[in-house]
Amino acid sequence: MMTTLLQAAPGGSNLMSFLPMILIIVVFYFFMIRPQMKKQKDHKKYIEELGVNSKVVTTAGIHGRIVEVSETTFLLDVGSGVKMRFDKTAIALDASKAANGETVKK
Repeated sequence: MMTTLLQAAPGGSNLMSFLPMILIIVVFYFFMIRPQMKKQKDHKKYIEELGVNSKVVTTAGIHGRIVEVSETTFLLDVGSGVKMRFDKTAIALDASKAANGETVKK
């Protein structure tokens, strides 16, 4: 008798039980995943557009001017003739915008 009562489920659809989980996934996509993908796409486009004599700031906070561009790296002149090679992914933003206090969409 007890087993028949436990097996009888209330009349509801399976979709309604999964609706809160579906809504959570949709909210995460539109508020977290999608903006991050756009930000990565914009940053990649920005890196591809950089050329010689562009002033940049690295993710480590080093300011410099690009003197050479290769396939995966930049050669930066950081002052007093000191040149350092950085991976392209280490470039954070344009130094002229950083000096003006502007934020850059990456």
